[in-house]
Amino acid sequence: MTELRQTWLPTQDDFDRFADVSGDDNPIHVDPDFSARTAFGGTVSHGMLIYTKLWGMIRAAYPEAAARRQTMMFPNPAFTGEEVRLEVDGALPGAVTMRAIRIADEAELFLGEAEVA
Repeated sequence: MTELRQTWLPTQDDFDRFADVSGDDNPIHVDPDFSARTAFGGTVSHGMLIYTKLWGMIRAAYPEAAARRQTMMFPNPAFTGEEVRLEVDGALPGAVTMRAIRIADEAELFLGEAEVA
């Protein structure tokens, strides 16, 4: 059984750099002035940035890892400056569950499963 844990403090620079790499420059992620006027009240992380952080933990523990399938949900937003706990549990290789939780209020930001070969 593998249990991987890490904390991450998202920054606007993280969001901006991921937008540059992914091409997803939606203002909700990269424009603090625009985002401040939305229901979120500030910029929010790309969901796939959170997944990338989790997948990076898997690859650090098991460099040969290859995803065979994955499912994911993003029930709540991740904001800059709000610490996140990243968790991966399961077997490497094999089935793992992945979670990202905002530490301040325990809100689930990412829930997923993956089959890792």
